This record gives sequence, C-alpha cells and structure tokens, in this order.
Amino acid sequence: MSHPAFSKRVCEDKRDFDEMKTAAAEFYRVSRVPQDIERALHQLFLHRPADQHGYLADYFANLAAPPRISRVTGRQVYDARGRLSLEAEVYCVVHNKEKSMSSAAVSSHLVPESQERTEHVMAAVLWINEPLNSMLKDRDPCDQLKIDHILSTFFKERCLEEKEVRDRERPEVIPSSSPPQTKEKKSINKGKKSTVEKPLPAAEPQQPVLRGSLAVGSVSLAVAKTGAQIQGVHLYEYVAALRNQEPPFHIPVSLVTLLSCGKTSPGKLNLLEEVILIPKVGQQVKQIITMALEVQKEMMRIMETLTNGGASEAFVCDSGALAVSHERAEQPLDLIAEACTNLGLPLGTQIHLALNCAAHELLDPSKGKYEVATGVLKSPDELVDLYQTLISKYPAVVALIDPFRKEDRDQWEKLSSMIGNSCSLLSDVSYKSQGPPLPGARGHILKHINETTVSDLIHMTSEQQGSVLMGTTCSEPCSEDSLSDIAVGLGLHYVKLGGLSGAERMTKYNRLISIEEELAQQGILVFKEKHPPPLFPDSPHKHSGTAEAARSGLEEHSSHLIQTDL
Repeated sequence: MSHPAFSKRVCEDKRDFDEMKTAAAEFYRVSRVPQDIERALHQLFLHRPADQHGYLADYFANLAAPPRISRVTGRQVYDARGRLSLEAEVYCVVHNKEKSMSSAAVSSHLVPESQERTEHVMAAVLWINEPLNSMLKDRDPCDQLKIDHILSTFFKERCLEEKEVRDRERPEVIPSSSPPQTKEKKSINKGKKSTVEKPLPAAEPQQPVLRGSLAVGSVSLAVAKTGAQIQGVHLYEYVAALRNQEPPFHIPVSLVTLLSCGKTSPGKLNLLEEVILIPKVGQQVKQIITMALEVQKEMMRIMETLTNGGASEAFVCDSGALAVSHERAEQPLDLIAEACTNLGLPLGTQIHLALNCAAHELLDPSKGKYEVATGVLKSPDELVDLYQTLISKYPAVVALIDPFRKEDRDQWEKLSSMIGNSCSLLSDVSYKSQGPPLPGARGHILKHINETTVSDLIHMTSEQQGSVLMGTTCSEPCSEDSLSDIAVGLGLHYVKLGGLSGAERMTKYNRLISIEEELAQQGILVFKEKHPPPLFPDSPHKHSGTAEAARSGLEEHSSHLIQTDL
C-alpha cells in the first residue's frame, strides 16, 4: 500500500474511532451509567461484602427495568381425576431475557365431562394463545387490578356475543290469545279433609358456562403468582397487600370432610353429601389433621366390628372422604359421635359438625319432592321438619350447607327462624350467581372457578366480611396449592379443603402447614379466641368449644390470641 493510501486509511479509522467515542460519550451521558457505576463502587467499598460480584449484581438488578409480560400461553393438562383441564403460563422479559414466571390452573366443576368438556378446554386454550396473549403483551404483571379488568371485560364481551347467537337461534314464540289455565293439585283421602298442596317453585334457569371461561380465572391466578414472584413475596402476602392488609395473619380453620353419604355413596342415604369436622379454635393445622385421621381410623374400626371383621362397604369419593353405606341420616352422626367419645373428643366441645346436604341434587321434579334416601321422598316443608329434628337430636351440628334448592326461599327462611340461633345455614353458590340473597342464609362458600379473577375474590370478601369461607371442588388441579395462599391472604376464617385423601387435597393442607410454620417463626401468627361467623352465630352458643392456644412449637405465641366453594 502506498504511503498516501495508508495515511488516508489511518485518517478514516481515526475519524471512525472519534465518532464512536463521541457516540459512546453521549450514550453514557444520557443513560448516566458511569454515575451509577461510581455509586455502586462507592457502596461496595463501604459495605465490603464477602461476595463483591454478588453485591454488584443485586445493586444493578434494582436499577433494571421492571419485568413486562412478553406472552401468555395455554395448554391442555389433566387434573387429579384424569380429566382434561387447562393450565396457563406467564412469560416475562427480565434483564433482557424472556423467562417463564409461573403457571396456574383453576377448577371447573361446572364443566361437564366428555366431548363438551374437551370443547371448553380447547376454547380456553385458544382464548389464551390468541386474543389474551395480544391484550396482555407488555403489561405490568404487578398491576393485578388492571389485568383482571382486561380479563373481565374480555369475558363480558364474549358473553354478549354468545347471547346474541343464542337469541338469533331461539325460535320465535307466538303469544296465546287465551290466558293460561292453572290447576291446583289436591290430595284426596277418604275420611280426611282435603288439603291443597302448594306447587313447587319453578327452577331458576341455570346460567350456562361459557366455553373458554377457564382461561380468565387461570390467567388471573398465573399473573398474581408472577407478581408475587417479582416482588419476592409469598402469594398470600401478595393477595393481602392487594387488599391493604398488613401483618399479623391468622390461618383459616380447616374444615375436614369425614364422611360422604350422598347420591354416589353405596347406601340408601342421599341427604348427607358431606359430614364435615369443625375443630375447636387455636389448633395447628397438623393437630387438626392428626385428630381427623384418628377419628376416621376409629370409625373404620367400629364399622369393621359391626360387620364381624368383614370388609366394610366404603370407598374414597371425589371429595377425598370415606363414602359409607347408611340408610338414615342419624347413622353416620351416631358413628362419628361414638368414635369421638371413644377417643375422648366429645362432640359439642372438642369437635362440632357441619352437614353439606347438596339438596339441589336430590330433587325429583316429577314428584316435586326431595329423595333424601332411596324411595324416601320429602316435600320442602317436610324437609324443614326433618332438619329441625336432626339438629335437636345432634346439637353439635352447627351448620347446614345447601339444605334446600335456592328456589325454596320460604323454607330457607322458615328453617332459619326455627334453628338459626344454634345452627347456621350456608349456600354453596358461585360468585357470579344471579338472584337476590337467600333469606336465612348466614354465609356462602366461595370457590375459585372458571372466570373468577383474583380481584373478584378480593371484592367478594371485602363486601361480605364474616360471611364467606373458601371451598374446593371435586375436580381440583393436582399440583396447585394456591387456594391455601388465597384463603390466608383474603383473611378468611374458614377453609373447606375436603377429605384427607388425594394429592390434590393434601397438597393444599401441606401448604397451610407451611404458611402457619412460617408465620409462627416470624412472630406474626395470631389465633381466634372463639369460632367466628358464618359457621357460628355472633352470640355465644352453649355447645361452642372454649378457646385454647396452640400447643407445642406455637405456645410462645399464645399471648397473641385474638378473634372460606363457589
């Protein structure tokens, strides 16, 4: 290369280098990176940590851009019963790299099995992977309220579209010119005065489950778990912060299903879908589980004795409890009473009971009566008398869940006026159920299903404090334990997780134990002095157990004793 050419090349390289230096200087001036580095080095010298690079990594991580949602995905999975379900996963850009943050699944007991269930799940996967993915891209995963608003608005729009389709497909009804004639049924018995039988209220039309609705609840929960991870807190702390609740926390009392004598049980009795153990306050979750297992073991021993050592007709049902063969409602209650007495745990002091009647599943529309046992039919008024007799005989029963259909409003009110001072009536209804509140119902069971968002749960519990308890469904995701965190974060008094069988339920019980131990170690765990509503009336009940501080490892916290299905 000639000297002039070489000199020209050197000049060009120098000019390029000077331009790069100028651009770099401007870049660093605008970004102020040198000042940040200088401050980081200053702090490093002051603190002189053992891991200098780790210290610098944490220092600059705090200066990094906050994570943003890069995409959400939905996929088909199987729940604990082998049924097709949905899982949502949230990805975020963190430190310039895409990272999977969390996944979540919610239950959907309203969705039937078979081909229709498959269509529901496939629609939810499509919702997540296409419209919701676009709508949530670049959103702040810690802005739960905004994201839940987007999800709920999207769901409402889909509902309107579905309604328009149904309206177009509905045939036009031509009104009749003559008014409809009604007939009154009369029961005629020879030698007796004729009585008019009051017609059964017509069943309210059920709100259809919109295909794809699983996407809304699943994405909402996945985003909440992502926000908790980003902020470096547990999900229960994150939910509590969303509702402006600060420590201390309390653990909801675990309601354990002991027996099932419903329609799927082997005996004739249909009325008692669940017989639920209510432990006294102040006990650790481990103590409650141990006690419930001892009661179950003693019940099995008693049943084997009654069958002369033969195999008892019992199996584990979907609720995780023993499904046993009985003909009358008194029999399972007598069995539990005998087991508790043998263990030194008399009913009404150490233990109380709640009965989930699930009466809406027992109605025979053709006869207008409830089939409380095979071949045994009861009218709504006769069912009121049955419940009153049962509660009088077993005062340890302090709550009835779904004793009637919601349409039998007169009977709800009548039964409440008769036993309301000693026994609470609860309804197991969904958050978005239609119609006015049930007369006489003291509370209801809240469940995280379908389109229910985390913000919906917070709104529900804040509006109806003291009247809500958390419950599970019969079709729970196997590895999802978020319900326990949500129940603690919402500050609920009770949580109904079902029986002590199945990974989908024990995972949630174990998570409650973990949260309880963590709060105890931090000194921010508190207990109730007495059972609060909705299971117990505000006024003291003569059969209520007295408060007792937690024993063993939590005794040092006894000075802190103070006062959650659909």
